Amino acid sequence: MERKKTYIEDIDRGIYDIKNDFTYRYKTDKGLTEDIIMEISREKNEPEWMRDFRLKSLEIYNNKPIPTWGADLSGLDIDNIITYIRPDTDMKHSWDDVPEDIKITFELLGIPQAERESLAGVGAQYDSEVVYHNIKQELIDQGIIYTDMETALKEYEDVVKEYFMKLIPPNDHKFAALHGAVWSGGSFVYVPEGVQVDIPLQSYFRLNAPGAGQFEHTLIIVEKGAKLHFIEGCSAPMYRVNNLHAGCVELFVKENATLRYSTIENWSKNMYNLNTKRAVVDKNGTIEWISGSFGSKVSMLYPMSILRGEGARSEFTGITFAAEGQHLDTGTKVVHAAPHTTSTVNSKSLSKDGGYAFYRGLLRVAENAYGCKSTVSCESLMLDNISKSDTLPIIELNNDNIDIGHEAKIGRISDEAIFYLMSRGISEEEAKAMIVRGFVEPITKELPLEYAVELNNLINIELEGTIG
Repeated sequence: MERKKTYIEDIDRGIYDIKNDFTYRYKTDKGLTEDIIMEISREKNEPEWMRDFRLKSLEIYNNKPIPTWGADLSGLDIDNIITYIRPDTDMKHSWDDVPEDIKITFELLGIPQAERESLAGVGAQYDSEVVYHNIKQELIDQGIIYTDMETALKEYEDVVKEYFMKLIPPNDHKFAALHGAVWSGGSFVYVPEGVQVDIPLQSYFRLNAPGAGQFEHTLIIVEKGAKLHFIEGCSAPMYRVNNLHAGCVELFVKENATLRYSTIENWSKNMYNLNTKRAVVDKNGTIEWISGSFGSKVSMLYPMSILRGEGARSEFTGITFAAEGQHLDTGTKVVHAAPHTTSTVNSKSLSKDGGYAFYRGLLRVAENAYGCKSTVSCESLMLDNISKSDTLPIIELNNDNIDIGHEAKIGRISDEAIFYLMSRGISEEEAKAMIVRGFVEPITKELPLEYAVELNNLINIELEGTIG
């Protein structure tokens, strides 16, 4: 007699788990071969140098080992991943022209409303290509360029060629090489010298297809004295097959420029999230990272700041929430490569129902980086006695004319605090939620409004049914 397996549904993630029918105009076969790379390049009508770049990246990918020092990646089978899916639409500049099913998805995620109320420009990617892009005329009049990477490669080829994968070269690691081979979609932003962009730009990446990969490339150049806030959102519905996200973000912050880069990655729990993000900051420039990592089966994500100009500054504020079946290996890297540079790291993680939150950080001070200052704080809160949390802060100091501080705290949620709140008439569920919200509040207040709301909603969803 055949025994049937019992499948228990995951917590309903509401709008994030709404699936559209898997329709497409074009897709590659599963797997990764030279023929598939050539096919992607032909489909995109790319210049010869980009096709050659892809093929060289594939060669590097095939010769590099899978990393074994972090989360377990043994369940990721690239031979069963579709690396390129062109949705059944061209890019539109009006939401009215976007196909109804795709438009409804983004409406439920709140993207058109956010654009109307609080954004200066929006890009929306669906599977492998950007399906909607728009920017306010006043930004165009100031010389700001905000478009998708496919358009940028055609219209600003010289700029793309100068910067593309120079900060994160394909030989950096295996999944950077994979990205170089199959990248598609993403955002290109150029802010001219002295231009202050007061209203944020936002790109949202939605992966709808089962068993697929998303490999968007984001390239942002903020010229001397300019200022920008860029917001990135990511999500995908839950499937019973593994999906892969291996995007790439390259940020160039020039002298006296400021860039704030805010991200909420809310992938489903069948996703391997292996994203790579890096910024290089020139004299007296500033990079501010706001990072939220939720969802995904596995994450390995460490945004990196290279402070190469004297007086350059980096701030990292991050929150990670690992629930049942999740191993979220996250953190940040900072390289002080010039004198009088400063950095601040404030990282918080939550784990529940056996989830594993791992903070992995690197702080490196070069020999010439005298007079630099850095403060690192990482705190972890476990909501039960079956969850796990670790911190691995690596600090490399190559001169002693510096001011470095580090602190780390790991602990369980306090039974005494729960009891105290319950004695004041608050339910156990709400007491736990209040403590969690208080723990993440320093992060929440840094998020754009709609993402702060999203974070609180996620906490409510994730804490359902966890008491007792």
